[in-house]
Amino acid sequence: SLGQNLETSTYVFEICFAVFISISGLVLFSFLIGNMQTYLQSTTTRLEEMRVKRRDAEQWMSHRLLPENLRERIRRYEQYRWQETRGVDEENLLRNLPKDLRRDIKRHLCLALLKRVPMFEKMDEQLLDAMCDRLKPVLYTEESYIVREGDPVDEMLFIMRGKLLTVTTNGGRTGFFNSEYLGAGDFCGEELLTWALDPHSSSNLPISTRTVRALTEVEAFALMADDLKFVASQFRRLHSKQLRHTFRFYSQQWRTWAACFIQAAWRRYSKKKLEESLREEENRLQDALANAGGSSPSLGATIYASRFAANALRALRRNRSRKARVTERVPPLLLQKPAEPDFTAEEQ
Repeated sequence: SLGQNLETSTYVFEICFAVFISISGLVLFSFLIGNMQTYLQSTTTRLEEMRVKRRDAEQWMSHRLLPENLRERIRRYEQYRWQETRGVDEENLLRNLPKDLRRDIKRHLCLALLKRVPMFEKMDEQLLDAMCDRLKPVLYTEESYIVREGDPVDEMLFIMRGKLLTVTTNGGRTGFFNSEYLGAGDFCGEELLTWALDPHSSSNLPISTRTVRALTEVEAFALMADDLKFVASQFRRLHSKQLRHTFRFYSQQWRTWAACFIQAAWRRYSKKKLEESLREEENRLQDALANAGGSSPSLGATIYASRFAANALRALRRNRSRKARVTERVPPLLLQKPAEPDFTAEEQ
């Protein structure tokens, strides 16, 4: 025994066992050192690549004289992408895998998200596989704008993580504002779905009716316009009536229109009830004035009642005109009804 005062065993088996344990320990230790060295080299290589990319980005930003706020947004995006992917190019990695393995991975990552969309939950497995294969991972940093109201919509977004705010002003209409929060499992860019499902739609991309902004870092999958058009052409022949009702129920655009329609109907109803109540009050005062003029025993009481009724009528009419002016100043909130795609045009 090395470094100890113990006597070496005289049995050959014990000596061979001790030698075997020592050699095995050395081999395993060498494997451990080799794996650690490989891991450190891989990490160091990726860190060095990140440093090179960051240095190149800084040089490019300085060369282009970008303002500090844009530089900070670029730095945040690069840092967030590194945290999520550790320098791994997911698209390139998946592209180099066999087709069946790539399909299984995409199904594991994306199928649950797609089935949360009511428009897609009735699709067969083959079409869902085709959609999963066409989804692309995307990242957005905090305060990034995914799409702005009035811009063309070129992708449909399925959110995995993060929180977004979607806002519409109905084309900048004064006094109109509608907002909604989106989170994991939600989707946006439904205007593209309407465009893709409509066989009579033009080649021009639809215009966004909402502004979508990331409130936190967002990880999502994007389905591009051409890919969605291809999948929609396969799905258009299925459940057309049910599809139309489902789209109306879950569409943010249809929900906003329905809310505005209900508000406008309530305003009309309130205005009608107000006019009826004012008309009834005016009739009662006129009847009271007529009764006071015909049944009062004294001239003074008649004059007093006439003046009181006349003042009340004048105040009532003034109040009615004021209410009418306020109602006219309030802009109507009724949106233009969204177009209904004809899903049955190609069923013949």
